[in-house]
Amino acid sequence: MSDAMNPTETPEARAARLDTADELAKLRDRFTLDEVVYLDGNSLGALPAGVPARMADVIEREWGALRIRSWSESGWWTAPERIGDRIGALIGAAPGQVVAGDSTSVNVFKAVVGAVRIARQADPARDEVLVDATTFPTDGYIAESAARMTGCTIRAVDAADIAAAAGPRTAVALVNHVDYRTGRLHDLPGTTAAVHAAGALVVWDLCHTAGAVPVGLDEHGVDLAIGCTYKYLNGGPGAPAYLYVRRDLQPLFDSPLPGWNSHRDPFAMEAAYRPADGSVRGRVGTPEILSLLALDAALDVWDGVSLDAVRAKSLALTDFFLECVAAYVPDGLVRSVTPAAHAERGSQVALRCSDAGAVMRELIARGVVGDFREPDILRFGFTPLYTRFADAERAARVLAQVLEGTR
Repeated sequence: MSDAMNPTETPEARAARLDTADELAKLRDRFTLDEVVYLDGNSLGALPAGVPARMADVIEREWGALRIRSWSESGWWTAPERIGDRIGALIGAAPGQVVAGDSTSVNVFKAVVGAVRIARQADPARDEVLVDATTFPTDGYIAESAARMTGCTIRAVDAADIAAAAGPRTAVALVNHVDYRTGRLHDLPGTTAAVHAAGALVVWDLCHTAGAVPVGLDEHGVDLAIGCTYKYLNGGPGAPAYLYVRRDLQPLFDSPLPGWNSHRDPFAMEAAYRPADGSVRGRVGTPEILSLLALDAALDVWDGVSLDAVRAKSLALTDFFLECVAAYVPDGLVRSVTPAAHAERGSQVALRCSDAGAVMRELIARGVVGDFREPDILRFGFTPLYTRFADAERAARVLAQVLEGTR
């Protein structure tokens, strides 16, 4: 998405021009929105307009009328794989490698322990788990627990240094594709290749990229990946997460949570566990049908959408927002900690400022919704499917008003 600069054009006029030219602008109608500037889709995506009617049908007809027949007649039993494949299409995974279900935390545990077990089948001496030092806390907690349970040590390393840190003792590296505080996009292809060269496996956390940045799991030979669906995928609060296991690793994947839903013959009710083939091996217990089907309906907004166009708009939006902040906000009141380089930026902008918590509360009171992370970070998430350039301009303008009012 190109934008010819005009030094005499106001930011507000430029926003209007960019919105008029935006090929994704019509997608905003697929969501339930108002005139609040909503820049928190990196925490909770907006409600897709088709979800309420779909859920009413699920509750009234599939559950209310068909009841238990819906496990077969409404496709409930195969929902985790079917919806997993829809997610897979958005993260560069061919069908049969993604299963939807459980929470992100549970899937991190399955992925890390499963990856350690695969690595140690090939080389029992591999007893180290590398973790992104600035990871989302839960990833770190679970990685540490997984390391203890598998007899490994854990070593925290800056995400940018994991490629160099992987060595002969490394079993697996757990890395966030985007830093949730700063919005920094890490090098998935390069890090994956370097970890593989060291003989180890890599697990990627895609929570802050799926639906905003093309990922290319198959293209780049990623081993395992996990992610949530309530951010840029708009699946709703607490929506099920997902687990990706590369096809050739699936026969080796030994889940630490073997449940009846991942059994080769679930209704045989055998005492001994026999794992199913394919992505089904990543399932555990009974699927979360209501939230899974809400997610399924939410994914309809992606029909006919180009991820390349989404990425182009994401970068254009974040560029424009930063330019508006520079134009409106007096020098010294905020500092961006999000990389300027497109190759290093996700779909959010993080600004450091004093008293950030109070500033965000006032922004929200004035109709600009972002969020705050300790100790001094304002986060603004840009969801290309529904965020307008006018939203970016207004957010920067109101931010300047709030900051000038606090001086």
